[in-house]
Amino acid sequence: MLFSLLMQGRLLKILSGLAVIPTTAQAAQCMNAGLDVVVLGSGGPELTDKRASTGYLLRENGKARFIIDFGAGSSLNFERAKGEIKDLNALLFTHFHVDHSNDLPALVKASFFSDRNRDLPIYGPTGNHVIPTTPVFIERHFSEKGVYPYLSDFLSGEAAFSLKPMAVNADKSKPRLFQTKLNGFTLKAIPIEHGLMPSIGWRIEKDGCAVTFSGDTSNIGKTLDILAKDTDIFIAHNAVPESSTDKVAVKLHMKPSEIGRIARNTNSRSVVLSHFMRRTVNVKQDTAKAVRKQYQGKLAFAEDCDIFSLKSGLKVGSCKQ
Repeated sequence: MLFSLLMQGRLLKILSGLAVIPTTAQAAQCMNAGLDVVVLGSGGPELTDKRASTGYLLRENGKARFIIDFGAGSSLNFERAKGEIKDLNALLFTHFHVDHSNDLPALVKASFFSDRNRDLPIYGPTGNHVIPTTPVFIERHFSEKGVYPYLSDFLSGEAAFSLKPMAVNADKSKPRLFQTKLNGFTLKAIPIEHGLMPSIGWRIEKDGCAVTFSGDTSNIGKTLDILAKDTDIFIAHNAVPESSTDKVAVKLHMKPSEIGRIARNTNSRSVVLSHFMRRTVNVKQDTAKAVRKQYQGKLAFAEDCDIFSLKSGLKVGSCKQ
């Protein structure tokens, strides 16, 4: 009798435990074949790599929808990708290091010659003692007392449209997932670890399709594990080699093995490596090997102007053609 009661108690415990296990929802299928990402820049801050600095363009049916970072040289490839400023929904910045933001003034000036007549949101991280928050960063560029006062009408409302800067929480000690909707797209962002630089990773979704941009990060806080869940393309920055023993560099950037771990744990369907530096661009075989120890899915090394389909996760062309 006692044995029977004990067994019943154990059974109830097991059943009650099962009751609280959440069922895993089936990952959404990408249903929009018109979404793709153009690599506007696959390099970093060096000027000896024959690459544009970091930048990406999300397009829908060939039309520009979102720019994600806009480093030096990105504006030329934006033109090659037949991007038009009037079609953009927003600019998204992971952080404001020069190699991620240097072509912003060029885009603002060029917009004077475009047909754009609706305000342009600019999303970026909150600031700290190292770099100002996004609205202040934009103001210091384009206000009457800024670096480019002759472009101040884009803040004062006197131009055909206004820049609308918005700060997204980049406090890595209290990471919160940011989410908003814009013209049929869902934008998500989360704080990431990049040393003293306030930084965020970005994810863009539509019609069951998702692309995640790691930004520059070591992912010490594992926040990319949240952001990249079931993403169709995970664009991961490869700025340090697997063999790196540079303590500063590995706090700023993730090793290939960490990229592979994230991709495996998040069920990423495709990984595109980008943001190469001289220390990583010539060790691609070792990088692939380190990623492959963790992840067996689609893997590509980005070149400037490469175009990747969200639906297939594969390279489908180049904006240089």
